[in-house]
Amino acid sequence: MGERVIVALSGGVDSAVAALLLKRAGHQVEALHMTNWEAGEDGYCSAAADWQAARAVAGELGLVLHRVSFAAEYRERVFGEFLAEYRAGRTPNPDVLCNREVKFGVCLDYARRLGAGRLATGHYARLVAGAGGPRLLRARDADKDQSYFLQQVPRAALGAALFPLGELLKGEVRELARQAGLAVHDRPDSTGICFIGERPFRDFLAGYLAPAPGPIETPDGEWLGTHGGLMFHTIGQRQGLGIGGLRARSALPWYVAAKDARRNALVVVQGHDHPLLQSVGFATAPVRWLGAPPPAEIECAVQVRHRQAPVPARVRWSAAGAEVALATPMRAVAPGQYAAFYQAEECLGGAPILEHAPPAALPALPARGLGGA
Repeated sequence: MGERVIVALSGGVDSAVAALLLKRAGHQVEALHMTNWEAGEDGYCSAAADWQAARAVAGELGLVLHRVSFAAEYRERVFGEFLAEYRAGRTPNPDVLCNREVKFGVCLDYARRLGAGRLATGHYARLVAGAGGPRLLRARDADKDQSYFLQQVPRAALGAALFPLGELLKGEVRELARQAGLAVHDRPDSTGICFIGERPFRDFLAGYLAPAPGPIETPDGEWLGTHGGLMFHTIGQRQGLGIGGLRARSALPWYVAAKDARRNALVVVQGHDHPLLQSVGFATAPVRWLGAPPPAEIECAVQVRHRQAPVPARVRWSAAGAEVALATPMRAVAPGQYAAFYQAEECLGGAPILEHAPPAALPALPARGLGGA
């Protein structure tokens, strides 16, 4: 009989098919449904519906289903960091932190306490054996690939992970679920972050961070209006600026180009491809490498968003962080985002972005930091 595996059963089709495949492969499969946000706090989280869907899948597959709440750990390790980053004017990615701290942190530990050797999830990613441990590769389905969100998971934790969907296309996953008679075969994919749900993002943040109005300005310092708080905006944003037609200005739309936290000023420019929205490089915090650290300077590809086309880059790194010089400019790079580094299909690791350099600001890669850090 195969090894004992706990499947993180979310209530969606992906984790359901992961459990189905592992059971068919002969493993001893049990399911674990985790709650990371207390649904009673508001009416937007889908936790109750997810639990009922997970129960249905477990019943259809004949699986023992465990239930546990990691809401306290999530608030401390993920949500607290989420708020701190927005308070500082940056753009965080809680999904990256959730994978590291919760799913392959406290949840993996819990699965081990249940006697399992492995924790399986419905992530679209692949793991292959390497000399020093598993190597994280992109999924076969390029559109669904989630290796970007796994960039911060320690290699030891990846060694205890299983990603049964890595070689499948999304359409194939839904067809497997339909053929197996799983009720979730046509359940819509979840989008966004559970604790935000379907409500307007601004309304959610305003419940936790006090509004701090400040000026909206052009790069030259011309006043155009007042923003309600830097945390309500991100680099490259077009909607919600409240800037109408201005005399002596073109009809091109306005976009957020920078957030000056020191002056609490929002800097905006006109035109989707304005030079100040482009970056030729950026500096990061210390890099978490998934395997043995590479040479101090490498050629690789870099990605700063899920589903973004990777861009060739030269990366020079040390214990303090990395300096990334891009082969072609990248649009709307925002401090706080995570940069993932790839060589071919393999994710080498990643790091949060500290600052970016627009084209005119980086004639050559400086010795320390991009943009004077």
